[in-house]
This record gives sequence, C-alpha cells and structure tokens, in this order.
Amino acid sequence: MTTIAVLGAGSWGTTFAKVLADAAVLGGHETTVRLWARRAEAAAEINESHTNTTYLGETALPEIITATSDLAEAVQGAEVIVLAVPAQSLRSHLSVVRENLHDSAVLVSLIKGLERGTDLRMSEVIEEELGVGPDRTVVISGPNLAMEIAREEPTASVVACADELVAEHVAALCNNQYFRPYTNTDVTGVEIAGIVKNVIALAVGICDGQKLGDNSKASVITRGLAETTRLATVLGGQLETFSGLAGLGDLVATCASPLSRNRTAGRLLGEGLTAEQATERLSQTAEGMKSGSAVVELARQHQIEMPICEAVVAVLEDKLPVDRLASLLLARDLKAEGK
Repeated sequence: MTTIAVLGAGSWGTTFAKVLADAAVLGGHETTVRLWARRAEAAAEINESHTNTTYLGETALPEIITATSDLAEAVQGAEVIVLAVPAQSLRSHLSVVRENLHDSAVLVSLIKGLERGTDLRMSEVIEEELGVGPDRTVVISGPNLAMEIAREEPTASVVACADELVAEHVAALCNNQYFRPYTNTDVTGVEIAGIVKNVIALAVGICDGQKLGDNSKASVITRGLAETTRLATVLGGQLETFSGLAGLGDLVATCASPLSRNRTAGRLLGEGLTAEQATERLSQTAEGMKSGSAVVELARQHQIEMPICEAVVAVLEDKLPVDRLASLLLARDLKAEGK
C-alpha cells in the first residue's frame, strides 16, 4: 500500500489528488490518497459527497481520496507528500511536515512561486526546512489548468528531480489516461519557467484589460519567454527546458486561457482596479502578484534585465500607471532580438 498526502485542497491540489487516484485505479495499484484541506467543512464535503464544489464544481472525486483538516494526520506515514499550498505560506506549513515526516518520503512541489524575502524557489525552501537532499525533492510543472484536467481533458506535464529514478517513480504515480508526465532533471529551469510565466501572464492580462490586440500580447509572450530564459540559464537552468512543456507550453496556456488566475488578475488591473481590489475579486491566489517582486529582486542580484516583469511589479506597487505599461515596453533602446 502506497500512501500519498496532498497538502492543499484548492483547485490544483484537489485536481492532482484526482490525477493520482485515477492513476492508481488504472494501474491496479493499492494506493491511499489523503488530501489536507485547511477548512474542516471542505474536508467533510470531500469525504461525504466526493466533491469540492468551491473549486471544482460537481466534478466527482474518486472514493480512494480521503480528506482531513489535520495536517499532521495527513502527513503521517506518507511515502510521497505533494505540496499545493500558496508559495508565501509554504514555510509555515513545513514545521508540521517535518515533525511527521517519513524517513524516506519524497516531497513533490506543485507550487509556482518564489518566497519573498529570501528569493528562494520552492524546492530550496523544502530542502532548507526539512533537511532533505535534491534526490528527494520533485517539481511538477507544465500547461496544467486545473479545471481542464479535472474534466479529464488530455494534458502533459514535466516531473523534474535531480535523481532521474525518483522522477520516474513519481511520474508513474500520476500517469493515467488523461495526464501524461515526462521526466527531466532540470529542477531549476522547470521552477523558474513556472514562476516567471505567472508574471508574464499578468502583463498579457493587462493588455486584455487595456483592449490591446493579439500583436501586443504575442509580443509580450515572446519577449517574456526571453526574459525567463535569461534568468533561468544564469541560475543553471537548461536552455532546452524553455522550448518544452514547462517553458513555452505553460507560458502559452497561462497567457491564453481565461481559466488562468494570473491572466484574469492582469485583466482586472488593466481595467483600472488596484492590486488589492483585483485580489478581492479572485477566489484563489494569483502567484504572479505575490512572487513578482521576488523575481525582479533575483534578476537584479544577477544583473539580468527583465523589463516586462519590472513594469508589472511597478504597476502592482502603484508606481506606474497601468495605461503606460505597453508604451514603456516599446520605448526601450534598439537591440538585436536575441539580447
């Protein structure tokens, strides 16, 4: 019997618990999936009705998923622990995880954010807090819009770990008829791609809110990918990651889909709402709004130019009028495209 704990019962955490449960049923594996919900009433609904209507509507959840609002109970004895909480609250949850951590448990991050104040990626926060090595830390990222996956629409993703065998093990746990994982060892590249694309999606959303056309949005997406690649490669990421699912694939999905929280938040900003007002309209965290300042800080530390990210953060901090964002990006010095 394999016990998997999924910490976070938002849309992506609940959906990924479903992915794991469906993979276990398909493969005939003896697996228990425990889902930790912050609210006791959410856990009760999952256990009694096998739904999480707040985030996934009437989507039916497999019966092998059990929910609890007790974090320690969720983690105890779990061989795999999947983390799907907001980036800025991850560290605060890890103390309980540490106290109940199985000696050889693998930690899997679904989180696409940088920790403000430290500028650490989520895998780095996990390793620092739990004292585990890179061979036990896995990152999953890609074009993974939760509602589409919950509806079992086919999608692919990347499972990254420094230890290729561990990546393959986790990939096997989530491989089913609608979710196709690919593996690689570029944890840094996969994480940076997932983090920065949220900030770029905010910029695309702002273009929407400002009623700008597809040329403008395509320009932002393309130059945003260039910014992401510059930062990731100086941190040790591999260039080929950015032409794959975790790079271009995730960027396109997040910037193009109305299901994207970050694009939606950007549209609200483009329509004139403040960052606080946009946050109030959203039912879930738009990670780009939280991590944007850390991305810019990290880029400055490494002397990397990221004008789109810098402009978005300036809008979020009310230092740049939103209607000046597009013209500011076009006012840069002329240079070759590859720079």
